[in-house]
Amino acid sequence: MASSDFLTRGRPISKGTAALLIIDVQNGTCGPEQARRRPELHAALRDRVLPHIESLLHAFRRARMEVIFTVIENLTANGRDRSLDYKLSGMGFQKGSHEAQVIPQIAPKEDELVLPKSSSSVFNSTMLDYVLRNIGIEDVFVAGCLTDQCIDHAVKDGADRGYYMTCIHDACVAETEARHEAALSCFGGYCRMLSTEDALSMLSGD
Repeated sequence: MASSDFLTRGRPISKGTAALLIIDVQNGTCGPEQARRRPELHAALRDRVLPHIESLLHAFRRARMEVIFTVIENLTANGRDRSLDYKLSGMGFQKGSHEAQVIPQIAPKEDELVLPKSSSSVFNSTMLDYVLRNIGIEDVFVAGCLTDQCIDHAVKDGADRGYYMTCIHDACVAETEARHEAALSCFGGYCRMLSTEDALSMLSGD
C-alpha cells in the first residue's frame, strides 16, 4: 500500500480514469415547469449552473472521457422500490416519464450512461460503484443538484469507497444560494473543490 505521504487530491484529470457525474438535472426537478415553484434555484440554473455543465460536457466529450448521468426514477410502477426517505418525502418519478428524463439542454449522447436512482445516494441505489470499477474510474467530478442533498451524498459516499472526488462547485445548485454555500462548507473536507474554469483549464492542459 502506498504511503499517505504520496496521496493528494491535487491530481491531473487523466483520460481513462476520470468521469464526469451529472446528478439529477432532469425535467421533474429542473424543467421550466418548476420555475415558479423554485425561483431562486431556477435563476441559478439558468445563469450559472447549466452554462457551466454544458461547458464541462463539451470538454469531457471532446477529450473522450466518461460522462455519467443520474435521474430520480422509480424502478417499479408504484414506486415501492424507493427509499423510505423518498416515500416519506413524496419524492420519486414514474419509470419512463417525462419528469424522469434529463433536460434537453444537456441531453445524454449515445452510449453515455444514465442511471435511475430511488434514494438520495447514487452509490446506495444504483450500480454506479460497480460500473466505475469496471471501466477503471478513479476520479469522479460531480455537478448537478441538489448541493445539500444528492451532491453531498455522492461526494461523501464516493470518498468512503475510495474514489478521488471533485465537486465542481459552480456547476451545482441548491434551493437557495445560502444552502448551496453551507453544503459546500460542510462536505468540503471529503473532496477537491474546483471551479468550472479551473476544471476546463486542467482538461486543456493549461
